[in-house]
Amino acid sequence: MRRFIIFASAFLSIAACSKPAVETPAEPEKATPAEPKVDALRLYVLDCGHIDISDLSVFDRGGAYDGRGDNFADACFLIRHPSGDLLWDAGLPDALNDAPDGVTNPPFTLKVPKTLKGQLERIGVPPDYVEYFSISHSHFDHVGNANLFKNATFIVNEKERDHMFRAEARADAQNFANYSDLEAAQKVTFTDSYDVFGDGKVIIISMPGHTPGHSVLLIDLEHSGPILLSGDLYHLTEAREKRTVPTFNTDADETLASMDKFEELAKASGARVIIQHEDADFNNLPRAPAYLD
Repeated sequence: MRRFIIFASAFLSIAACSKPAVETPAEPEKATPAEPKVDALRLYVLDCGHIDISDLSVFDRGGAYDGRGDNFADACFLIRHPSGDLLWDAGLPDALNDAPDGVTNPPFTLKVPKTLKGQLERIGVPPDYVEYFSISHSHFDHVGNANLFKNATFIVNEKERDHMFRAEARADAQNFANYSDLEAAQKVTFTDSYDVFGDGKVIIISMPGHTPGHSVLLIDLEHSGPILLSGDLYHLTEAREKRTVPTFNTDADETLASMDKFEELAKASGARVIIQHEDADFNNLPRAPAYLD
């Protein structure tokens, strides 16, 4: 876990250095008109960065990936419901968009070809118009733009909120700065699951182990059917097949129990499973402004 935190802190430090120490205030931007409220549930897939990994060894405590590399997608998801909008995960920081060739600190290279803010504005739902914000967990590649949603209602697993505002997390200054505004945000906390809109269509479900309050998201779409977003319970399709557990997970036994719970849920719901970091899953989804409904 410590090695993972060091990597994350180094990335974010480099990204911060890519911006001037003193910024000139930008000209006020013209407000983007909000898209009218939708009359049916929609799921938008947003490109929130890419992570090239030269050494996957930390992603299994048993050494299954030693000597291998891979490319991870970093996806965020906007769920539009007649009662409001929910953003699920906030990706890598938009500041990395200033480094077209990415930021490298072996074994990781991070790239953000499109900003999350820009993608949301293109849809017609800029960050200030998003009513609800939630995360699978608080690792740096899932909260990079979290402060954009400080005015939304923050829906968070109770244990994850405790985890992300503990003393050790605050000491990781670069990552903490990306989500620190959420501490004072209006919030809803839960322990087992939370039905976001109260109609069974969008449910956040606790699946701890990767972090103490790690969660997944189940969305029941009218035409596309149920979709189950994995968070980081699995990072790869192979991880789901082999039940591999990263070395930096907070609890291996909890992780394996959550895998059992996840598979039971996937079977019972008949959901299409999307592994959020799996390139193949990401590439098989429509990209915003297209959507699933």
